[in-house]
Amino acid sequence: MQRHVLIIEDDEQLGAQLVRHLEEAGLRGRWLKDGRRLDGDDLRQVELVVLDLMLPSMHGFDVLKHLRTLSDVPVLILSARSDTADKIRGLKLGADDYMTKPFWPEEFVERVRARLRRPIMQHPGGVQVGALRIDKERREVFVADELVPLTRVEFDLIAALAERPGAAMTRRALVERVLDADQEGYERTLDVHISRIRKKLGAPALIETVWGIGYRLAADEDA
Repeated sequence: MQRHVLIIEDDEQLGAQLVRHLEEAGLRGRWLKDGRRLDGDDLRQVELVVLDLMLPSMHGFDVLKHLRTLSDVPVLILSARSDTADKIRGLKLGADDYMTKPFWPEEFVERVRARLRRPIMQHPGGVQVGALRIDKERREVFVADELVPLTRVEFDLIAALAERPGAAMTRRALVERVLDADQEGYERTLDVHISRIRKKLGAPALIETVWGIGYRLAADEDA
């Protein structure tokens, strides 16, 4: 069964190339050539969105913001804009990855494959990623079915990361969600909490550091 990828790219030549690269990799690519508000029909069967930023009609960030009101489908931003501020903004708005143009086709295909193979199971009350299970209703975390005792802050941090496994959250976003952003040394406080969570989980690689941005919950099968 083919995996479906939605490409939103206004460049005729590049869009055609992306579709071809996906098809050669055994995937199905569908192509939209301008920015607009997506709806349920656009996203039917779609498992990944590849999104350009500089689009006619509607900027890619606005497309992304509206998309996040509809769906948690993973988003890979593909843009000529290489500024760190753009990358951070894209991740804060809910993107899962960011590639800059120009790029090697092989890297593009492997990034798509990596995102599609991540074993994420969403449940009404929580999330399971590999051996890690988070029960949000009961505020409990398990690793290999063993209960991990966490403080309120520790649970809130890992629950925030678990909302989008594999996607980076900035330090500032985590602090604003869980800690006191007005407190002096808040970044150091966040790092201490993350260090304690890693030790309690017994699997430090489950929470990855994204240098220059923040942290993410690993979503790879071997994490």
